[in-house]
Amino acid sequence: MLMKKIPILLFCILASSCQSKLNRDVATVEVKQGSFYIDVSEEGEIRSTNAVTISSPSINWQFGMLKISQIVEDGTEVNKGDTVLRFDPSDVQKVILDAQASLEIASAEMSKLRAEQESRIGELEANLKISELDYKINEIKLQQATFDSDIARRELQLSLDKAMISLETARSEIENQKLIHIEEIRQKNVNILQLKKNLQDANETLGKLTVGSPGEGIAIIRRNWMTDDKWQVSEQPWSGEPLIDLPDMSELKAETQVNEVDIAKIKLEQQVEIKMDAFSDTVYTGKVISIAGLAQFKRRDSKVKVFPVEILLDQASKKFMPGMTVSCKIIVDRIDDAVYIPLESLFQEGDKHYVYAKSGGNFKKNYVVAGLANNDYVIVEDGLKKGDRVSLVDLSLEENN
Repeated sequence: MLMKKIPILLFCILASSCQSKLNRDVATVEVKQGSFYIDVSEEGEIRSTNAVTISSPSINWQFGMLKISQIVEDGTEVNKGDTVLRFDPSDVQKVILDAQASLEIASAEMSKLRAEQESRIGELEANLKISELDYKINEIKLQQATFDSDIARRELQLSLDKAMISLETARSEIENQKLIHIEEIRQKNVNILQLKKNLQDANETLGKLTVGSPGEGIAIIRRNWMTDDKWQVSEQPWSGEPLIDLPDMSELKAETQVNEVDIAKIKLEQQVEIKMDAFSDTVYTGKVISIAGLAQFKRRDSKVKVFPVEILLDQASKKFMPGMTVSCKIIVDRIDDAVYIPLESLFQEGDKHYVYAKSGGNFKKNYVVAGLANNDYVIVEDGLKKGDRVSLVDLSLEENN
């Protein structure tokens, strides 16, 4: 009888020893009860709600594409009038040289035209004097032919009439030519004025290629939507495109992007917890103030669609700088008096969920009813109570090993 009990006793001792060793190294966590938050977490960037925007100059297409040749370093403190942007002037300088050359040619053509017109009028006036002289000669001949025959006097009268016609024609030619000259001068003047305007526009555009700061502040360079990086030297923005912000740091917001899968959960005025990556121990609060109505691709090379969302911070801080990366936890729901545990302590077996609850010095496998979950915790609707302790590891795996 004693010999039969010895194997059983040895088995119990070994099992107890293994269970004690297993239990001794298991990490546990206490079951909590209280307000449970469902959230959507996204990364974002700090922005000012009010900022002076510095854009690339608005220039005419004839001056070519803008090309950045100098841009202030991101985050630099600037004063009013400090140069923050310069653009390559090559295309504009070429237009200026061409306009100057065209203006010089047009001015020379104007001088040549005036000389030609004076010469032409001189010729016509000479012809007029000849016509006047011919008329007077014919008039004298007619006066002296008092005693000539009627036929002779008629011939002289016809000659006088012909001279009168020639005289009137010469006068008319001068008047008509002067009108033609006025129109030629007008057209030349129009062309010269246009060339002067082109030259003036080009010089003014050349001045626009150096951009000064309109006020004091911290220069924050915007992102190039084509590269998703900050604007850099040699890149080509559109005319009038916003490039730099001078933010008012008294009121801040976080700009983030919410995946189209989660956007239905986001509502205006929802509370948000904000953490700076550089100071993750401090939590700031805010609320959702803007939800975009149209989705956009997260990046140019991505098929994921997102909705831009803006969050107003409840308070500003000197720790915040525009462009800083922050974590935004948008609270979409709150369940009061909920019993919850870390996600790591809930395990699944088919369609059932279970935990390992500590009971005395051992652990017991408890099947539970799991509810809503967030990124860190899950609600237990039945099977646990506040104060219970559960294992953070699946002991069935430990036992199998």
